[in-house]
Amino acid sequence: MNVIVFASRKGGSGKSTLAAHLAAQIKSSKSCLLIDADPQGSLTLWHKLRGTNEPPIKTAVNSVSAIVSAARRDGVEWVLIDTPPTVSAVVEDAIKNATMVIIPARPGVFDVNAVQETIQTCRSARKPYAVVLNGAPARRDDAESPIVTIAREALAKFKAPVWGGQITNRADLLMALGQGEGVREYYAEGRAAAEIARLWAAIERSVRAIRGTVSANGAMHKQAA
Repeated sequence: MNVIVFASRKGGSGKSTLAAHLAAQIKSSKSCLLIDADPQGSLTLWHKLRGTNEPPIKTAVNSVSAIVSAARRDGVEWVLIDTPPTVSAVVEDAIKNATMVIIPARPGVFDVNAVQETIQTCRSARKPYAVVLNGAPARRDDAESPIVTIAREALAKFKAPVWGGQITNRADLLMALGQGEGVREYYAEGRAAAEIARLWAAIERSVRAIRGTVSANGAMHKQAA
């Protein structure tokens, strides 16, 4: 079983958004469980708007370990955990259970600076992690926005692994969430759906590398020392 944790000290970084869209991406072909450990309950709201129990969702307050253990016994392939923007017991417990941690960050100075605490938590727990630039300005003439480049340079100073792609700030992402859908379900041919699909492919490859089933070349994660 693979456990992907979405964690960041910065509120509004896009943890719930990425978890929802990736869950919708995954559930079409693999068994998936969502865990909403954020008291704000954004992922739970999306699930209610969805009006189905696919993928199923559980809520957690202080710990996710029991839910993760039950999912493993039930043969669930992927568990996605949304966490609150705090340094708390439930965040540490989620990271302890993680196969890999995704740290979303918008390309701004406050967001980029805020990833440092989460990176340190991952390193202390010796868990693989990667930063994903989210809510980014659109590329122009096949070149990324200068603010995205600046964010990558800042993250490089932290020696943090960063996904080579980006999740662009697109209306499809928000429209899909408002209907309880993932962007793939909302408009599969759109650019937003393509970016989520590329992120999912990168996560899958990184998890295979973590498991030792493929070379780590091209994987976006870093095993903390």
